[in-house]
Amino acid sequence: MSGVTPVGETRILVTKAKDNDIKAFEELVRIYQNKVYALSLKLSGNHEDAQDVAQETFIRAYRSLGNFRNDADFGTWLHRITVNVWLNMRRKKYNNNIISLDEPYQWDGGNEKQREVADSNGEDPLQVLEARELQQLIRSAVLSLSEEHRAVIILRDMEGYSYEEISRMMSCSLGTVKSRINRAREVMRRNLTEMARETGRDFPAGKERR
Repeated sequence: MSGVTPVGETRILVTKAKDNDIKAFEELVRIYQNKVYALSLKLSGNHEDAQDVAQETFIRAYRSLGNFRNDADFGTWLHRITVNVWLNMRRKKYNNNIISLDEPYQWDGGNEKQREVADSNGEDPLQVLEARELQQLIRSAVLSLSEEHRAVIILRDMEGYSYEEISRMMSCSLGTVKSRINRAREVMRRNLTEMARETGRDFPAGKERR
């Protein structure tokens, strides 16, 4: 589809998929699979669950195509389904993820970040190691949050969605979204401070987003 904008291409593909064009939907999956998987991984914290969430997201998306408005953003719609799928899976399991600090990082869109610093591209290996240790602390703090708090903090601070968008995605009021985000940040600050103290590190005080 040369000469067609990405948004225009998506709308064309969605229209065809609504008419039971399987190849069109497969193309939508190809375009958005990395985006959906990246969010699934941030929410779940491990590859196995992320794959299950991403797969179920596209299954539900296909079944719900008739409810999608073509003037809406397809990626945002998929992210809303992703969050709902993950929340439902978590509630069915009734247990929290166990965080292993000995496993490789499973973060940043699915790219594993090993603790080895051999490939530091000329950077100071100590600084690289410290940065990765800090990232691991943040990851652990995020995964320690409750389902609702983890979802809103990831959507806001990692995916960059507005409060209004999160409100629609989570099907809750704007006030609830803001309250959950503030609470999540408060819990994360406390957990990060405690974890940093245990590892003998000083956690840098960052500027809080609003």
